[in-house]
Amino acid sequence: MRILHTADWHIGQRLHERQRTDEHKEFLEWLLNTIQEHQVELLLVSGDIFDTALPSSESTNLYYRFLYRLYNETNAYAVITAGNHDSPRHLEAPREFLKMGRIYVVGLADEPNNCVVTLPSDNPRVAVAAVPFLSESDLRHLSYETEVDRNERYREWFKTFYADCVAAMPADLPKILMGHLFVQGGKIGDSERNVQIGGATATHASDFPENMSYVALGHLHRPQTIDGTEYPIRYSGSPIPLRFNETGYRKKVYLLELSDDGTLIQDKEIEIPIFKELCTVEGDEVSVLSGAMTGDWTGKYIQIKLRLDTPRVGISDEIRKQFGDRGGEVLSVELEIPEAKQGPTIPVEDMKRPQEIFEQYYKTKHDDEPPDDPLMQTFSELVQIVEESK
Repeated sequence: MRILHTADWHIGQRLHERQRTDEHKEFLEWLLNTIQEHQVELLLVSGDIFDTALPSSESTNLYYRFLYRLYNETNAYAVITAGNHDSPRHLEAPREFLKMGRIYVVGLADEPNNCVVTLPSDNPRVAVAAVPFLSESDLRHLSYETEVDRNERYREWFKTFYADCVAAMPADLPKILMGHLFVQGGKIGDSERNVQIGGATATHASDFPENMSYVALGHLHRPQTIDGTEYPIRYSGSPIPLRFNETGYRKKVYLLELSDDGTLIQDKEIEIPIFKELCTVEGDEVSVLSGAMTGDWTGKYIQIKLRLDTPRVGISDEIRKQFGDRGGEVLSVELEIPEAKQGPTIPVEDMKRPQEIFEQYYKTKHDDEPPDDPLMQTFSELVQIVEESK
């Protein structure tokens, strides 16, 4: 059976308030073509379908249009689980209806038996434990429990839940586990949320059951494989970069082929095209503006990291215009300005001598003695007015 592993679509996600529907639309079109080209029989989507628990009508429409085309234009099955960004009930509300279209959605982890799917339904060739995000909040509260104890109880719950799923699977079928969680050893960025429980690692590779064929994970946005087992434990990552710091590596999906006995015949990564290029430009004012005028920025989202000696009013607008004239769109301008030089320290006993404080400040600011007239005369008059008003 040919299987395609993907996750973390985050449909509806915004980058600096910029809507990214077009990028997700292009990705789903590419995904459908990839399924057709490689004659994929089973699509796995391991959580975070949407970016928010209450997605917009536009995001929801995009998702269901893809599912309809998957049913209508391919022969593939799909197994979809909820992530921590999704509303489990919202995602699985049409669960029974979608089954008629070869699409199996699991949002709630109520019982292990309800997470097990065998496919095809008429002549099963693979068993999938479609486990959604297991929230720490679902653990029963125990008074006086330490954070370490709670982390360990979460791990035990996780291990038991997967073991019960495997026990509910037919013994003679290849077994695939799905999950949406952080596993020790995974590389994280700054666009994932709730990747750890209580600041401590939640799970280990050794916590997964033995004799699996593949573990298809979501939650971390960088495609990667976790070491520690004889079978692959893998994050497919997000299909588009969700932050500017995710542009240093290519996004991927994973194509697998399992034999009837569960042996991994094929294990191939497929790079996802870049639908919208994200660029970071760093430098001082001259180099940034020069780069804007000489480069081709057509269709690109741009983050500027600008170094200035002193603040300058209007520089952000000028930069946005220069890049915009070359076809780009600046989404963020971050200014880096050196900290102001610290002035002299004045002892407490000298605080009653404002003229001396003023002279010290002037000398520090202008590297020169203050003029005798008229500046010092004006300052002395102000001091006298303040003293008389007390």
